[in-house]
Amino acid sequence: MFNGQKPSLEELPTSAQLLKSTLIAAVSAAVILVCVVLPAEYGIDPTRVGRALGLAEMGEIKTQLAEEAEMDRRMNADDDEQSSLLNDIFGIFVGAAHAQEAEAWRDEITFTLEPGESAEWKLAMTKGQTAFFRMTVTGGRVNFDLHGHGDGNITYEKGRGSTGSEGPLVAAFDGDHGWFWRNRDNADVTVTLQLRGEYAELKDES
Repeated sequence: MFNGQKPSLEELPTSAQLLKSTLIAAVSAAVILVCVVLPAEYGIDPTRVGRALGLAEMGEIKTQLAEEAEMDRRMNADDDEQSSLLNDIFGIFVGAAHAQEAEAWRDEITFTLEPGESAEWKLAMTKGQTAFFRMTVTGGRVNFDLHGHGDGNITYEKGRGSTGSEGPLVAAFDGDHGWFWRNRDNADVTVTLQLRGEYAELKDES
């Protein structure tokens, strides 16, 4: 095996020489950083050497491209947020539409009353059951009496010269609960009654 000769102590650099070499390297690195790297990469040219060498323009282009990329990223993020918001709003409308479908009226009747004519419709319900109704009157006005009879007698609501009413109907006892209408006007009126909820049947008792 070949062993090279070790250098003598006289051939090794002194501490002063090492320090001098280190300082030269540090200064060279600093000069390169200030005159080359900063202008070329970031468009920073405190000595104007980079601009003379054409490096500052290169750095300015890189900086501009980086800023444009950041703006694009932010715009894309905003677009994603807006898209998410629109999706949420669309989901709310769809949910509301489904809710309306789920609350579709179970029964709907329409009839016309001539002047002086009356009609009566009742729901067969047990105590505590709840039905929801919407009554609309077109062509005039009617008098009505919303009441119940069976295990008791009760008047829930009365209307005079009414063009409509709506709300819940909660059965106070087992029996028939509903409406009596009479047309007191001088012209025909049309009544529409929409119903849903808890009841066994809808009966015409006119």
